[in-house]
Parts: sequence; structure tokens; C-alpha cells
Amino acid sequence: MADLLVGTRKGLFEIERQGGGYRLGAPSFLAVPVTAVLHDGRDGTTYAGLDHGHYGVKLQRRDAGAGEWEELAAPAYPPQPEGTVDVDPNRRDEVPWTTQMIWSLEAAHPHRPGALWAGTIPGGLFRSSDRGTTWELVRALWDEPSRAQWMGGGFDHPGLHSVCVDPRSAEVVLVGISCGGTWRTEDDGASWTVSTGMRAGFMPPDQAENPVVQDPHRLARCASAPDVVWCQHHSGVFRSTDGGATFSEITDIEPSTFGFGVAAHPHDPDTAWLAPAIADEARVPVDGRLVVTRTRDGGESWEALGRGLPDRDAYHLVYRHALDVDANGERLALASTTGSLWVSEDAGESWARVSADLPPIACVRWRS
Repeated sequence: MADLLVGTRKGLFEIERQGGGYRLGAPSFLAVPVTAVLHDGRDGTTYAGLDHGHYGVKLQRRDAGAGEWEELAAPAYPPQPEGTVDVDPNRRDEVPWTTQMIWSLEAAHPHRPGALWAGTIPGGLFRSSDRGTTWELVRALWDEPSRAQWMGGGFDHPGLHSVCVDPRSAEVVLVGISCGGTWRTEDDGASWTVSTGMRAGFMPPDQAENPVVQDPHRLARCASAPDVVWCQHHSGVFRSTDGGATFSEITDIEPSTFGFGVAAHPHDPDTAWLAPAIADEARVPVDGRLVVTRTRDGGESWEALGRGLPDRDAYHLVYRHALDVDANGERLALASTTGSLWVSEDAGESWARVSADLPPIACVRWRS
């Protein structure tokens, strides 16, 4: 059984731990981009979101113990009301009411077996109550009036990439949208409030603190202390101690505060990991040295961990879903756009390369 799921531009690879190392298995969906993966620890089901390009977005499910995948209907938007047009305020092009990508897949609360969440481009959140067989758009968020201000970030259209379920309540969920801010519901999606405290350095000064144009790259919640949420933002690093209602900026992180991925320790709210790059304009490691930065005191101080990672001439970029920590907080997976995959079994102190020959990697996920 796979310990680690790796979604790449050319298929889904499953990694098994054997002896003192890791073994790379044969891919599923060879030559097809895999944009999101999930192993649901509640029943052992595995899900994969695929991008078939001209043939559209697909969703696959594999039951526990099964060898074959089953294709499901992907989350689909309702018909756009006649006579309405959604326009990106930055690019000035039309935002489609069609699923462009499944960007995140998450299991719902443990008390809701079979229930799932899916985040998509162009910014919609979907829910399923039947293991992904059918999906429903969460209209309260999609119909939010401020959506007219959301804009494309890393992609041409807004994208919902992070879904953080509060383990204390099935009705409390936090989501992150690039570029549309961070939103929280306490009533199972019937209503939403936007987070405050973030700063968008790419906006004019009078709009920099506008909460609905923020570009959170990734959200990560501490499972045992769910009021603590970490955010790697386009303009820095932020932390919340009230469940994502408000955030405070963390500065003075060496070598950089720019990046895409963040992982939160599942049991220690003061520990988190980042994968830094130089800046928006230079998305490569600082000085060509790949490191993961870690804090163990709530962001007061950080250390750059690079033992086993390339320390020169490295030009890897780590996407927002390509840094993950396991349920124990000890094993980390780090993957790059150049097809390299590393694993740490000591919380990032040292790293071992699993492969340098994979296709560009979009996402990694430890088996829950």
C-alpha cells in the first residue's frame, strides 16, 4: 500500500517505504496531468483530480483494496444566468462558469463519512455527500457580492486551493482563494466571512489591506490546535490564532518570505515549515540553495534546513501542494517543478532524494 501519493504533469505515482528507503511504483493515468490527490483515512478511498486538456477535467476514485480506478462526474457549475457576464477586474477577460481545474480535494469532518470538499478554478467550492459521485456548488460563497473583485493569480482565473476543516465542528471550514482572500464559515457554508490582517504588496497602497483581493498561496491548520492556521501568502507569511478570522504577519524569515507551500505540524501549533524562493520575479531558491525553513516557536525564529538537499546550482520551485507533513509530524515530503522528490523522516533535519526523474510535480500527499 502506498505511503505517499505524488501527482505530476504525466500521471499519479505511488511511493512505498521499503527497508531504509522508498520505492517508486508504476504510474496511474500515464501522461495525464494530476492536479489534486486525496487518501481518505476514514474509509481508505483514494481520489485524483485530472486535467485532460481538450477533453476536460476528470475525477477518479479507487476504493480501499481495489486495483482499478472508477471515473466519476467532476464538479460542474450550474448554467450561468442569461444576460450576466463575470469579468476579471485585472485581466478584463470573462470568468467562465465551467470547471477549469480541480485544485484541492479534502475529506469532510470525521462525523460525516463519505462527505468531501473540492476547490476549483474559477474559484468555486463544491461539496459531495456520496464519496464524490455527485457534487453541489456552495452557492453562498459563489454568490458572494465581493466575488466581482476576485482575480486570477497563478492562473488566469481565481482558484480555490485550500480547504481546512475544523476537527471540532463539521460546520466550521476555512478556505483560501487566489486572488480572493481567505473565507470562513461557521454554519456549514450557508454564510461566509472574509479574514482580515493580510497585506497584498502587489496592489495599490490604498487597496493593499482589502481582504477580498488577497492572494493566500496556501493555508495549513494545526489539527490538534485548530485555532492556529499558517498562511504562505504572495506577499509574505501570516499566522492566525483565532481559526483564520484574523491574521498577523511574520517577518524576518531568512532566506525569504516568498514561496508557495506551507505545512503545519499536526500536534504542535508552534511548528511549521515553508519552502522559500527568492521572490515573485525570481521563483527559484535563494543563491541556488534549496532549503526548507522551520519554526518551532510560533514564528519568532526560523532555521533553514538543507542537509540532503542540493546546496548549489538548484533552480527548483515547490508548488503550493508539493510540501506535506504526515499525521505524526515527523515525515515530510518535498517535490519540485523539475521532477525531484525528497523525503525527511526527522521533521526536516535531513532529506533523502527519492527520485530526480519524475515529471513536474504538482502535489504530494501522505497516506492518512
